[in-house]
Amino acid sequence: MVIDHVGVVFYPEETLFRIIGRLSFPLFAWLLTQGEKKTQNIRAYFTRLVIGALISQPFYTLLFEIGQLNILVTLVVGLVVIRLAKRFPSERYLIWLIGLVITAFVPMDAGAYGLCVIFLMAEFPLESSSNHLRWWMLWIGLHILDFLFLHQAVQIWAIASPIPIYLHAMNQRRGPKARWFYGFYPGHLAVLLFIKNQAAALF
Repeated sequence: MVIDHVGVVFYPEETLFRIIGRLSFPLFAWLLTQGEKKTQNIRAYFTRLVIGALISQPFYTLLFEIGQLNILVTLVVGLVVIRLAKRFPSERYLIWLIGLVITAFVPMDAGAYGLCVIFLMAEFPLESSSNHLRWWMLWIGLHILDFLFLHQAVQIWAIASPIPIYLHAMNQRRGPKARWFYGFYPGHLAVLLFIKNQAAALF
């Protein structure tokens, strides 16, 4: 993620930064689904995401000079949809569809693609799938559709993202908690914005 953001701000002509960056969001989506599943306090989890999104937004807007919402907002929407789908299972796919419409029309990082990734991670979790080949076919199919309809050529590299998830599914070990991310995300945006402004003042 940091490499991706450095590339966007300082080396926009270098595609390699963007390719590396494509690996990050699916991992965030998977961590979101794991957090939602295992948290003992969903309200606290939701609150941390919302506060992180609010703190990050000014830095995000100034750094990238765009009007869309940051990636934590996309994760907040995903978390709400996951919980509503579980609470109302008979309407779960309608709820996911409504969430997809929201992300498609409200500008936010990853947008509709992001919610589709969260959907796949939540509804067809790789770590509990009895047919990993079928899961990978769904995953690759999602990225082919994204390429064909949204024309995000660089996003195709995200196909490799679930490899660490697959390895985790094989060893079944619980990873460390990463609550530091809630501070790291706005923090790294602030640092990059400071460097960008300093560079602009010098040159």
